[in-house]
Amino acid sequence: MSRYAALLRGINVGSQNKVPMAELRLAMTEAGLEDVDTYIQSGNITFEATYGVLELEQRIEKQMSRSFRPGIRTIVRSQADLERIVRSNPLLNKASDVAKLHVTFLGTQPMNCEVPGDYAPDEFTVIGREVYLHCPGGYGTSKINNAFFERKLGVVATTRNWKTVTALQRLVSR
Repeated sequence: MSRYAALLRGINVGSQNKVPMAELRLAMTEAGLEDVDTYIQSGNITFEATYGVLELEQRIEKQMSRSFRPGIRTIVRSQADLERIVRSNPLLNKASDVAKLHVTFLGTQPMNCEVPGDYAPDEFTVIGREVYLHCPGGYGTSKINNAFFERKLGVVATTRNWKTVTALQRLVSR
């Protein structure tokens, strides 16, 4: 059995798409996941499973559709993926405040990783299926948000702050 984190896109954001965490944990158990837990209220699930990443994404999306509503996109990362993501952040030593760091998780590897333009003071680096962000003025005011990367890279994406990324890495490594 391997440990994973699933990142659900767009649940419990604002007043839309409310999903109670207790019901989410139950639904994921019904989908065949084991040792299911959630981290904060923004669609982060940790669990064990014997399935591969693609099958897990499909299973979770199907269960979300049955239990809550259709169209909730899911991105799954393995324990090894999360360890690599935390270890490889090229912007970590540039940020004096890790609260200004984020990771945008991409559903698939983008065909084109080039995103021309000047977005200063914000900066980002696309590496594989992740975009590492540093937003000195805060993510909420940045132009390089989740919708920006979905539009520019043409893939499904969901963003988490660095505290959440490192917490998920610790939770799947227990």
